[in-house]
Amino acid sequence: MKCDVLTLDNKKAGSIDLADGVFGSEVRKDIISRMVNWQLARRRSGNHKTKNVSEIKGTTAKPWNQKGTGRARAGTVRATQFRGGSTVFGPIVRDHGHKLPRKVRQMAMRSALSSKQADGKLIILEEATLDAPKTKDLAAKLSALGWSNVLIVTGAEVDGNLARAAANIANVDVLPQQGANVYDIIRRDTLVLTKGAAEHLQERLS
Repeated sequence: MKCDVLTLDNKKAGSIDLADGVFGSEVRKDIISRMVNWQLARRRSGNHKTKNVSEIKGTTAKPWNQKGTGRARAGTVRATQFRGGSTVFGPIVRDHGHKLPRKVRQMAMRSALSSKQADGKLIILEEATLDAPKTKDLAAKLSALGWSNVLIVTGAEVDGNLARAAANIANVDVLPQQGANVYDIIRRDTLVLTKGAAEHLQERLS
């Protein structure tokens, strides 16, 4: 499919052929959902922790006789039913990540890109660079283009001026081409790819 190429000054700079297999595939919301869950699970630190009986400081003596007191039997005051005792089946430090096949991850990426293309929210830029790290200048360019909630995927390296200017603008993310991912694509309204990033993604997902 043919797609126009724009500049940050909102001028046309030619066109590009996008692969139908990458930008025009079937949009699978279920696969996108699995991918987002996989990404967010891997981001979780998993450092929540409660103490079990062996980790709580306190006496190891039996609090009262087994029989004859009329009370329920107890072996330690560190048990769960006592104040200051342990927690039953509490969280432990662990990795929340789980496996997701590579083919499913690639399918999710194709679905996310195709979704933006189908909604008319995919823009191809000639290049994503700025002459100076001025937030005001970038904000003016984005406003003229109508981009208020946008993810900009650049080439192999992010332009330093663009990164510094975009850091002060809410709902504007900038990523290198190798960092493009389903979660960040879906959470922003508009997806902007440079020509280099589009070619990289086509090669990566074909």
